[in-house]
Parts: sequence; C-alpha cells; structure tokens
Amino acid sequence: MKKYLLPALKLTLVLLVLCSVLYPLFIAAIGKLAPGHGDGVVVTVDGKVAGYALVGQKFTEDRYFWSRPSAVDYNAAGSSGSNKGPSNPDYLKEVSDRIDTFMVHNPGVARKDIPAELVTASGSGEDPDLSPEAARIQVKRISAIRHIPEQELDDLISKHTEGPLLGLFGPAKVNVLRLNIALDKLK
Repeated sequence: MKKYLLPALKLTLVLLVLCSVLYPLFIAAIGKLAPGHGDGVVVTVDGKVAGYALVGQKFTEDRYFWSRPSAVDYNAAGSSGSNKGPSNPDYLKEVSDRIDTFMVHNPGVARKDIPAELVTASGSGEDPDLSPEAARIQVKRISAIRHIPEQELDDLISKHTEGPLLGLFGPAKVNVLRLNIALDKLK
C-alpha cells in the first residue's frame, strides 16, 4: 500500500500547486498584458465611468445608435445566449417583434435590409459592437431627431470603425458605447 500511496500523494501535491497556484498566476500575468490590464476596458466621460467597452450597453432611445439585443438584458453577471434554436416558435416571435419595433422607429427601412445583428442576440448576450452597416442603417433616424447631417454621422461611424484584427481576423466593427459618447459630443 505504501508503494502506491506515497506516489499518489506526491502527484496530488504537484498537481495542486500546478493547477491551483502556478496556472492562475500565469493566466493573471497574461491578463496584465491585455487592454485594461485584466480589469476590463473602462470608458470614462468627464471623469465618470460611462461603461465598459467590452460589455454591451442598453441603448433604446431614438437619439442614440441602438445596440445589439441581449438575451440576458445586458446583465454581465449572467452572460449567456437564449439557447433557443432558429426554428423555435418563441424565438421566431421574439425576432419578429424586434423587427417590427425597429421598423416603427426607422421608417423607410425595408425589412430585408435590417442586419440580423440588430434583431438577434449574440451568443454571449453581451456583444458591445455592431457592424458599420448596422450602425449606418440607423443614421436617418438619428439625423432627423438630432438635426445632424447624415454625412456627419456617416463620418462619425467611419472614424469609430475598427478593422479586422491584424487585418485578417473577424469583421470590421463599431463599439456602440464609444460611438454614442462621440455622438453626444457633436452638439
């Protein structure tokens, strides 16, 4: 028994140190190299925290660019998707209701032109970004409410568009929180 017990205890101790101490320290060190130094990317306006750049924020007023819908109502503590498949009747009704709401607030936009990301929640339910196209489809509404020329809003979107990572990975995107902060600074 001693023949098996001693090596098992040694292995347990080694794995305990490796998995409970060294690995978490290694991951924390990598996090310190990331934007925000592992604490998230805080966005401030006039010295006050406006939100986090990597977590979706809820914008529903017509004077702002709307965010992607969230399956968890933008609660980062409960981040998840809806777990409803694309053929689920409840999910289809939810998406249809979002399309109807979008069309009411954006007259003149054809149903077929609405980007899917404006009516479907992301896998995490916390996506902070939109495609430039999803932001541009909202320009007419914002222009009419804020009395800002559409070209100026298009320029603002272009200015806040981030290209794919390393020019290769992922689509171009616009951070909705930063875009709306810049929008408030226009006037």
